[in-house]
Amino acid sequence: MMFPLVYELAEDGIPVTVTCGVLKLVRQDYYRWRSEPVGPAARLRAQRVAALVAAHLDDPQAGYRVLADDVSAKGVRMSYRTAWRLCSMNGLWSSYGKPKRGRVKKGSGGSAPAYPDWVNRVFTADAANRLWLMDITEHRTLEGKLYCCAIRDVFSGRIVGYSIQSRMKARIVVDAIEHAAQRRGDVGGCIVHSDRGSQMRSAAARRAMRRHDLIGSMGKVGSAGDNAAMESFFSLLQRNVLNTRRTWESREQLRLAIVLWIERDYHRRRRQDRLGRLTPIEFEAKMATQALAA
Repeated sequence: MMFPLVYELAEDGIPVTVTCGVLKLVRQDYYRWRSEPVGPAARLRAQRVAALVAAHLDDPQAGYRVLADDVSAKGVRMSYRTAWRLCSMNGLWSSYGKPKRGRVKKGSGGSAPAYPDWVNRVFTADAANRLWLMDITEHRTLEGKLYCCAIRDVFSGRIVGYSIQSRMKARIVVDAIEHAAQRRGDVGGCIVHSDRGSQMRSAAARRAMRRHDLIGSMGKVGSAGDNAAMESFFSLLQRNVLNTRRTWESREQLRLAIVLWIERDYHRRRRQDRLGRLTPIEFEAKMATQALAA
């Protein structure tokens, strides 16, 4: 760390020999540093830190062991001890960890939203693709947790997009947005309302929103009422699939059960009073027929 000082003093006219003598440095080491100021160890450390930062942004809940596994799988190998040291030096703490000094306490406002609240608990829409609601739920299997990010169209109640994965990373939100945009076509101008979860506020999720000209909206921290319509759908999912008495042996087994319930039971069999005792699929087909007739 003293070699840059030797270089600066040499630029000011002080001989390297004199400076190295005073600082008790070896001149050969200084000239070796001059030929390659950033050594292999420093480059490797920078590469590891960059990989850990990227993995942390993608999965803020992950601890240093999970981050180490993620970056090692991508070719940047390191031990858990090295990952812990680099994460500690760079403040890469899991959002599930203990609060650090200076962090915002619960009830003081929480994290800033990525978007304003354009919905204000008015969960109504006069046409499809005007207002979507998005949220994430989880359930345990014998293999571990399974997460489902779903997007619901307020107009018909249809689940227009969803993603089911074993990790609650930003990718689960991005995939759900892409799925919804692919199924619905032109969705520009549609409001997508969610809570302030880190996955919803991630840079990857915001890029996906901009890619399809979607308008983001976020409710308050710790207020379930700000996304009550989406919570009601997850309550149905819990009662009909997740909270059944059977034990889910694997994530794949539960994933297939969730997909089957959404696409068959919820979309095509469950009739809703607010839709005139029609299913979401029937309601959308009826509205489309009336629009064409008009």
